[in-house]
Amino acid sequence: MTKLGWGMIGGGEGSQIGPAHRLGAGLDGLFEFRAGALDHRAEAGRDYGRRLGLTPDRAYGDWREMLEGERNRPDRVDLVTVATPNATHFEITKAFLEAGFHVLCEKPMTMTVEEGEEIVRTARAANRICAVNYGYSGYSLVRHMRAMVARGDLGKIRLVKAEFAHGHHADAADADNPRVRWRYDPAQAGVSAQFADCGIHALHMASFVIGQEVARLSADTVSCIESRTLEDDAMVNLRFDGGAVGRLWTSSVAIGRQHGLTLQVFGEKGGLSWAQEQPNQLYWMPLGGRREVIERGEAGLSPEADRTSRVTIGHAEGMPLAFANIYADLAEAIAARKAGREMDPAADLYPRAEDGLRSMAAVFAVAKSGKCDGAWTEARPPMFR
Repeated sequence: MTKLGWGMIGGGEGSQIGPAHRLGAGLDGLFEFRAGALDHRAEAGRDYGRRLGLTPDRAYGDWREMLEGERNRPDRVDLVTVATPNATHFEITKAFLEAGFHVLCEKPMTMTVEEGEEIVRTARAANRICAVNYGYSGYSLVRHMRAMVARGDLGKIRLVKAEFAHGHHADAADADNPRVRWRYDPAQAGVSAQFADCGIHALHMASFVIGQEVARLSADTVSCIESRTLEDDAMVNLRFDGGAVGRLWTSSVAIGRQHGLTLQVFGEKGGLSWAQEQPNQLYWMPLGGRREVIERGEAGLSPEADRTSRVTIGHAEGMPLAFANIYADLAEAIAARKAGREMDPAADLYPRAEDGLRSMAAVFAVAKSGKCDGAWTEARPPMFR
């Protein structure tokens, strides 16, 4: 495959997410980093871009300059990644979609449900891909869990239990640290803190694996550190459109937990358990049988797992490789469109704008339910009801 052009907005020097995207996009040689507006400080962004290998004319000072600079180039980038502060995602993503670029947007895709619906409509009208970086769905064994559910290994899904709980914001003495405080400030974070930051990752993974979308939810939200306006812990009960029951816990005050993303799925014929901190093992318990350990990279797994496993069994694969799987999916999708062919179904698993919209609807539903003593609340966005 000819290398596709890739550009990035945000993810500048010192950012947490920028290196993971650059590693993921470049790992398989499918994308070439050709353009970027990497920092809100124009000169710092240009300088960093040049140090990363961008030519001076494509190391841009801001996203608007990049849009105008790339729009009419014959070698313009094929995919733009948006990794800027949350409140800017909507404007930037919409502008690049309307200009005919494919976009991968960091989560949350937007700050409101209405903005999310507008992005979905814009992507459809422009006939462009708008993906959302729920990167944990790129792990090989998460893909295998989805395949096992889809082919009926578990039978009818009864229950899914998802957690994304860490303890890195548990120190009340650190609550006024600007790097922490903004996350719990409605003026900057919106209607939700911990659920919008981490809970939607757990919710997306649950929906992705079981192939069902959340329809209703009931939430208990709390600020364990009382000075916080928004929640730092949430327990959410879920009802999915295919009949499954869900339990989701997310927290930032769970001292002793590090990253804390786990998923368990229970069906009529067996159960699965996976933890993101030990991503190369999947535990499978068939009804009436013995517990088995499925290893990433072993023979006889699903096409979805085989396609997304690169390193020999016994060697760990982590988050940058999961991101690389999302980028590989997108490269296949873009190449298939250019060639006018069907894409590989094992690659057709990247998270879409529709997933970003559903997540935002769930965020607002959790906030509403939490203020109403856990009242059951509609969780679907209006355009999907």
